Amino acid sequence: MRKLRASIKKEFLLLINDKVGLLLMYLMPVLLVFIITLVQDSTFKLVNENSLEIIIVNKDTGDLGDTLISHLESTGTFTIKKRNELSEAEIQKTLLNGSELIAIKIPVDFSQNLNSKATNISINMLSEFEMADTNNLVNYSETLPLIMFYDPVLQESFRFSVLSTLYSHLSILENSLMIEKLYAQMGYDEIPKGMKNQFMNNQIKIDQVSANSSSREVIPNSTQHNVPAWSIFAMFFMVISLGGNIVKERLSGSFVRLQTIPASFSLVLISKTFVYVFVAITQLAIIFALGKLVFPFLGLPSLVLPSNILALFVVSFLSALSAISFAMLVGTYANTQEQANGFGAITVIIFAAIGGIWVPSFVMPSYLQAIGSISPMHWCLEGYYTLFLKGGDWYLLTPTLLFLILFILACQILIYIKLKIQNYI
Repeated sequence: MRKLRASIKKEFLLLINDKVGLLLMYLMPVLLVFIITLVQDSTFKLVNENSLEIIIVNKDTGDLGDTLISHLESTGTFTIKKRNELSEAEIQKTLLNGSELIAIKIPVDFSQNLNSKATNISINMLSEFEMADTNNLVNYSETLPLIMFYDPVLQESFRFSVLSTLYSHLSILENSLMIEKLYAQMGYDEIPKGMKNQFMNNQIKIDQVSANSSSREVIPNSTQHNVPAWSIFAMFFMVISLGGNIVKERLSGSFVRLQTIPASFSLVLISKTFVYVFVAITQLAIIFALGKLVFPFLGLPSLVLPSNILALFVVSFLSALSAISFAMLVGTYANTQEQANGFGAITVIIFAAIGGIWVPSFVMPSYLQAIGSISPMHWCLEGYYTLFLKGGDWYLLTPTLLFLILFILACQILIYIKLKIQNYI
């Protein structure tokens, strides 16, 4: 026991003297969590809360162009800037040079085309009941010439979201006109009182319910996603410090000298594991504390810790052991510190990319999702998502726990085989 305490003390001293390694393991993840969460939270707010500035160029000679603008303003999603004097070339130039990302041009014949289209639809409907004559159909442009200009930097998903909103309000406008024309064709001077409002407001409400296995509701947000994800990334990035440390000791002859002292080598491995588990747990504690206590002061959602604290400890401990085992594996098989640092860093980045740390796994192609399932980061992240977002039931955690245990055992067996071949043990 005395030798173990001495060995652990030695490893702590080595760690403290590794200033670059400490910065990578503590400062880098804190900065990543802050920056990524701030960026994603701003994106969420832009889509869900803040209004998007758009330019409207209304050339319409009728009143339906103004009606469409009023509908868009009423959503609260858009801040309308009316620039009716702009030509198409000037619209494009304005988008490229200004802060706005989207412009909509309402053409001269917008009202005429909509009215004509609604009239023809009502005539065709009533002609089925021999209540209207199809000879009264009017000519109009089949293609509604409403044009949406956009800045090329605008992401496709965001552009489709704006298009969907436009189509929705155009549909409401067209349906309202169709009802008016339908009643007019039937000889009514006006639509019966309340009928138009009833039709316009007859939309089915959609309730959003998170499929959370816990009765306690946790609303997914940028904090709940990013804090666990980048905590995992921080743990695995200890490969730079731990992997390089093992290579350095092996090349300096420390392993050979330790063979002359009974049980010393096993003590070294146990000591390194103990020290870096402490590092990983303190990393998590710092990042979770920042998410819980500091984020609200920056206008970010506060981190809601899972109710199953025991499961949180188990997943965190196994995630830490997975990161440590991987770092020791890299350090054992690398021939130089440069190899350990380069291969370790690149592999961690690949694991993060395919494991869902950077981009959610569900948006990846199916074959990439299958490949990503071999990443230990994927299973660490699944474990934290189960805890933070899905209630943390043990049966949901079982696949995560099994994979992490198998990954740890596989790394340790490979380490043992390599050291046995090299006669270090």
